[in-house]
Amino acid sequence: MSLLRRIGIAALLVIAVGIAITYLNSQQLPPAPVAFASGNGRIEAIEVNIAAKQAGRIQTIQVREGDDVSVGQVVATMDTSALTADLRQARAQLDQARYTHETARATVAREQSQLALAEKQIERSKQLIQKGFLSPQKLDTDQSARDSAAAALRAAQSQLQQTGAAIDAAQARVDRIRADIQDASLVSPINGRVLYRLVQPGEVVSPGGNVLTLLDLTDVTMTIFLPTAEAGRVSLGAEARIVLDIRQDISIPATVSFVSPEAQFTPKTVETKSEREKLMFRVKIKIPESLLRAHAKQVKTGLPGVGHVQLDSNMPWPASIPPLISTRTSK
Repeated sequence: MSLLRRIGIAALLVIAVGIAITYLNSQQLPPAPVAFASGNGRIEAIEVNIAAKQAGRIQTIQVREGDDVSVGQVVATMDTSALTADLRQARAQLDQARYTHETARATVAREQSQLALAEKQIERSKQLIQKGFLSPQKLDTDQSARDSAAAALRAAQSQLQQTGAAIDAAQARVDRIRADIQDASLVSPINGRVLYRLVQPGEVVSPGGNVLTLLDLTDVTMTIFLPTAEAGRVSLGAEARIVLDIRQDISIPATVSFVSPEAQFTPKTVETKSEREKLMFRVKIKIPESLLRAHAKQVKTGLPGVGHVQLDSNMPWPASIPPLISTRTSK
């Protein structure tokens, strides 16, 4: 066989193979969408600041960083010496207002008696005038006395209302100071853990000054970032799992609690298809509260790991994902 003929046959074979490959590629279906998505993240918990309502000096701080606290537990106290003195003064003013009110009440009763007496005097004078025993001028005098008694009664009643309002104002001041004294005991609003101790006993804080920062161990999440193609298929409430770097033999159950409506990494104004694929959306997955309570002592924030999200609820979790952590209560 000549060399030219062999080259021709080889060229025909190459062309045939190319045509076959092109045909096979055209017959292939598009790849099926992935059923799971994953992203790196860290365990996070809601931070709650314990702040002073009023300016003052810190008297005691009863917890340290790392301590667990419960709802209603007193974690710090403010110096209440000045408030206690103000409360004694306010109580004295309240007692004085009540005494003045009782005096005004007695004055009203006296003026009512004087008015009633003046009314009776007018009736007696009318009878005596009709019988001719008194001059008609006496009736004018009695009526003037009656009008004066009525005016005095109105003034006494007005004074009584003023003293009643003074009692309300004094009582309100007492209640406010009592509330300030109660607020001087700083209590934990959550079951959590002390993250930061920001001041020390003896330091003076301004109104709203933070004293402690707590972690809410019943609200723990991991934030991951997913590209557009995957984030668009994530549903709120979708099943998720978290695998921590320090425990890659187990996974923590979770659910999707938040999907950002806006991209976190936005390219330039002019977007091509390839640029849109670079958009990343923030997705937050939350660990069940019941599981957190069962393992409260083991909950730690800042731990890195991988969050896996189920995009297709009909697909079983792959064997590459470690088994779920036990839900039995930790001892």
